[in-house]
Amino acid sequence: MSQWIEVSIQTTHEAAELTAEIMRAAGANNGVVIEDPVLINTLRNSGTWELCDIPEQGNTEVVTVTAYYPEDEELQPRLAQIEEEMAALAASIGTCRFGNTRFRTVSEQDWANEWKQYFHVTHIGETLVIKPTWEEYAAKAGEHIIEIDPGMAFGTGTHHTTCMCMERLEKVLRPGMEVFDVGTGSGILAIAAAKLGAETVKAVDIDATAVRVAAENIAANGLTEKISVKQGDLLQGTVGKADVIIANIIADIIIMLLEDVPGKLKTGGIFLASGIIEERQNDVAAAAAKAGLCVEAVDTKGGWVVMQMRKEA
Repeated sequence: MSQWIEVSIQTTHEAAELTAEIMRAAGANNGVVIEDPVLINTLRNSGTWELCDIPEQGNTEVVTVTAYYPEDEELQPRLAQIEEEMAALAASIGTCRFGNTRFRTVSEQDWANEWKQYFHVTHIGETLVIKPTWEEYAAKAGEHIIEIDPGMAFGTGTHHTTCMCMERLEKVLRPGMEVFDVGTGSGILAIAAAKLGAETVKAVDIDATAVRVAAENIAANGLTEKISVKQGDLLQGTVGKADVIIANIIADIIIMLLEDVPGKLKTGGIFLASGIIEERQNDVAAAAAKAGLCVEAVDTKGGWVVMQMRKEA
């Protein structure tokens, strides 16, 4: 079983996203976790937190940014790169971290078991239900059950970005549509699209582990005939045009992706972009206008944004 090194840096709110970018650039292809105590407490007070067991956060000044790297010959150069860039960040904006970098060795099974402590049956929108593979749930009439084991891939469905994407999918998806899911992670949004009536879904992720996990989740939901999943960089390798394109990534990648989106959308097609912090909404909107897409709806929750864009012609 693969061994991974969990790398955690405690930083300020100001530097959290920049720290996450540094860790992504060092090769955290499975995603970066930002544990923001302010966001956690906001979620706890939102009225829907009964589905999760994470306790109230005390020290709200410290944000923990965590990434996972394979324990291989590239590990030490990655760690050196992180420390060098964190030092440069501190020189640029001032003191921005608390203590030294923390390390922990984990296996894929350890990682999965960590999720099991917090990930429970979750209701999204009007009809979608996220069910961990290890829990029991009796479906009610009209519900679409999505069985998920995130493995080492991003995407349990409980984060605001994923929830808002799924709620938007309920509003825009019609039976028979073709959907592209860019950066599929665990495959959860691709599965949701298929459950909501998409005829075909093409899911893509740059990370081989995510592709494997997504394929397993797709099979567990009995959707291998509707959903294809492959390794690829953003929209490269997707054939044809979609009625709906989903990208739950980060603002900078979405801005990069927007240049190619119109050419991959049918006339009147919809692009759902998520993973955007509120501070970057205007940047994404400007890039959308430049690409010829009309922003027709924006949802916000917990400091995150999902943007619905349409190709008019």
